Amino acid sequence: MMKDFMTLEKQLCFAIYETSSEFTKLYTKTLRPFGLTYPQYLVLLVLWENDDITVKQIGETLNLGTGTLTPMISRMEANGWLRKERSKEDERKVHVHLLKKANEQKQIITQKVSEEILACNIELDEYEQLLKQLNQLRHKLRKGKK
Repeated sequence: MMKDFMTLEKQLCFAIYETSSEFTKLYTKTLRPFGLTYPQYLVLLVLWENDDITVKQIGETLNLGTGTLTPMISRMEANGWLRKERSKEDERKVHVHLLKKANEQKQIITQKVSEEILACNIELDEYEQLLKQLNQLRHKLRKGKK
């Protein structure tokens, strides 16, 4: 370990925390014109990949509890992004479906997010390398706490 490991500037957790904060600011600014929050954008990303899944499946994918997810999905429904539908086979399950607005706005939203990332001078190779390293780190942290 480094001699001065216990200084704030040597803490990987703090560097990740600060970087996460900067990403949140970037996404907040970028998504505001669409009336979306960053967590709502994540819900849309999940649904753009797999429409008509349950609230529970969305929560598992995003690692969010139903206490956080349910009000967020209700707000998104009120704003015309999606609709919820209780399962006829199992009333405990609530399916979520994208509405026309979400599908029509997908390209412009993802384009705007891409432009903002590129404006930060993050090259595609660098982006992919960082993503790979962070995914490996997350895997190690999860494996280590078991």
